[in-house]
Amino acid sequence: MDHRVYGVETEFGLTHRPETGRGLPPDELARYLFRPVVEFGRSSNIFIPNGSRLYLDVGSHPEYATAECDDLIDLIASDRAGERVMHDLAVEAEERIHRDGFTGQVYVLKNNVDSAGNSYGSHENYLIPRTTHFRRLSGILLPFLVTRQIISGAGRVVPAEDSREAHFAFSQRADHMWEGISSATTRSRPIINTRDEPHADAANHRRLHVIVGDSNMSTATSLLRYGSTDLVLRMIEAGVPIEDFELENPIAAIRAISHDITGRAGVRTRNGEQVTAVQIQRGIFQRVSRFISEHGAHHEHVDQILELWERALEAVESGDHSLIDQDIDWAIKKRLVEDVSNQRGLGMDHPRLEQIDMAYHDVNPDRGLFHLLVRRGRATDFVTDEQVTRAMTTPPPTRAAIRGEFLSTARVYGAECTVDWVHHKLTDRPLEAIMVKDPFAQHDERIESLLDRLGDRKNHLRERSLHERIQQGVTLALTDKYSLAPGTVVPEPPLI
Repeated sequence: MDHRVYGVETEFGLTHRPETGRGLPPDELARYLFRPVVEFGRSSNIFIPNGSRLYLDVGSHPEYATAECDDLIDLIASDRAGERVMHDLAVEAEERIHRDGFTGQVYVLKNNVDSAGNSYGSHENYLIPRTTHFRRLSGILLPFLVTRQIISGAGRVVPAEDSREAHFAFSQRADHMWEGISSATTRSRPIINTRDEPHADAANHRRLHVIVGDSNMSTATSLLRYGSTDLVLRMIEAGVPIEDFELENPIAAIRAISHDITGRAGVRTRNGEQVTAVQIQRGIFQRVSRFISEHGAHHEHVDQILELWERALEAVESGDHSLIDQDIDWAIKKRLVEDVSNQRGLGMDHPRLEQIDMAYHDVNPDRGLFHLLVRRGRATDFVTDEQVTRAMTTPPPTRAAIRGEFLSTARVYGAECTVDWVHHKLTDRPLEAIMVKDPFAQHDERIESLLDRLGDRKNHLRERSLHERIQQGVTLALTDKYSLAPGTVVPEPPLI
């Protein structure tokens, strides 16, 4: 597929830490967090004018699903915009909580496991051709996804348990996967979900739904995670032969690999061979590199993805994690944890290190440790603040642009409407619901005609740009809502 759309759904951890006593329970805290959402959209499940979806998922987890994107940097900026939206909601929730007589702070964490061991996900979506042979795809893709954690895992301080000592692992998500392939998501947590829900023309497309990935703070890690997967998919779609790495037991393998930070844990393939995660990744990487040299790069980020991929494999294979400890989440976090451990003489089982693990994923830009590392030059960032700010209010140039304009224009005219990934409907014109099945479409004359009936829309648009209408009509998207007065200096929290 020369052209692809991507999306990522991120579930966030949510907690309240009062000055004394126990914090608010998750369901009550979620109601505080989503009160502006319900006031805005009369529901806790809405689309916002940047084309993305905002909702509460199972277990009172706030979730943000990016708009469909056809560029990886747009995808990463949209994902980061979701962090900003969640942070804005947390700030307002904290203010409401204080007005109601409670104390303390509200934390939104972009991670995958809480202190009680519960897991929540980061789900990737890739549009693939309907003609793709799914059995062949899964046979190649499963070994890649099982081992992908060594190049894109978030890292985790694993507490001591039974006979296992506390240690550092590649992935937060690996221990919580239960099947290789399944149509379920919450009950069995498969690596690949087979539910056939393309949100596009089902005759031509299907949606590959991957739920094994860790939530990433580092945009470099995100680029490698999505970009490497996209490259593997392109080889599969092109029918390129790839070495057989199909695993005998993918679930046992994913856990064994996660807990061996050396990358040398042996896992068994179906043909009885013992291989390591590095060997599998190296074999796939070499085939991808040949594929690119023979067919050319399909977008401008390919060289950067291949360089990151090769460097990450070298770091794991050699044990020199300094090669990637500013780019790849698990290595950035591992360096931070080891610095604190060495400076304070703490063992890996010390609660302080688990706290640092959590604080790394805090989306608060002034408090979160990842953001602090970026400011101190200890972590790279591949997207700019300007790109993220724009992504909060401006849809990417895909079908999301149609959805965003539909929502914004209807709101400006006070017209109630409902949308989902495909459907667009004005509430008072239910028989005129319009389906846009092409995820690459940026304009639709049927939508334009429907909106034109709301009033003298063309003159109105000449007076106020789409961006201005969004800013006036959607409080969730205001990027300056909680900005500081000019000249205000925010003190940085200490690392240790």
